[in-house]
Amino acid sequence: MHIPPYDNANTPIVDAGNPVVPLNYFNIVKLTRGQSFTYQVPGYETCIVPATGTVDVEVMGARFDALGNRGVDVWDGEPEGVYVPTGAEAVMTCVSDTAEVFVAGAKYDEVLAPFDVRAADLDLVQYGSDDTKTHRKIKHILGQKQADKVGRLLVSELFTVGAGGWSGFPSHKHDTNRLPDETRHDETYNFRFRPNHGSGLQMLQREDGKPGDAYHIVDGSTICIDTGYHPCAVLPGYEMYYFTILGGLTQRPLVQYFQPSHADQIETIPGIKDMIAKFK
Repeated sequence: MHIPPYDNANTPIVDAGNPVVPLNYFNIVKLTRGQSFTYQVPGYETCIVPATGTVDVEVMGARFDALGNRGVDVWDGEPEGVYVPTGAEAVMTCVSDTAEVFVAGAKYDEVLAPFDVRAADLDLVQYGSDDTKTHRKIKHILGQKQADKVGRLLVSELFTVGAGGWSGFPSHKHDTNRLPDETRHDETYNFRFRPNHGSGLQMLQREDGKPGDAYHIVDGSTICIDTGYHPCAVLPGYEMYYFTILGGLTQRPLVQYFQPSHADQIETIPGIKDMIAKFK
């Protein structure tokens, strides 16, 4: 499902219990200096990630000051985040001129402890190549390094390296629990482009060998992936970023099932097996 960009007025874009991706939660909060925003999502653990700007965060008696160090866009510095336990009240206060803040969530029952993730705590992965048109960089905010502190939520930022090319290829899906071959993980993306008048394509093929759907994605587009194989591409001459939320049904580690007709290309893309291993 494609949700075109709109002014959400700090209300959830993907709310708890969404019929397409019930395991996910997603909000974009926009603030100006001195403004605060308070939220809590019963039944969902969440993560606060400033896209731009800086906020102070309070949750369960803990303070995490000066979260976020990016200026004009998501390419301008490294991401940072604060993990908010299931159902906990979180307060963010803008301490820069403006701030745009992503709030990612996954359905989870247990209440864990809050913590912050700073630039030094990120798990960075780069794979693919210009020749295979799959060159990209991943910055895991809630990734393998935080595995023992999070329930079912994975949060990452994905960047195309260079201008143009494919991401999420070879095509894969993760919509069915059938270990060890695949796990059920709902997935939500929010896209940005540089320059921001760029755009791309999100494919969604429900069944191998049969035609699927395609969505024209623009700066600020949100995509919800429930079932099917889902590669995406950016137009030549533009860079693409997408904020990625994964919520597991029964476990946090993601097991991707690669589309049989394209699975042999795993052997042609440099570093892709290391990338696959990091989604845990």
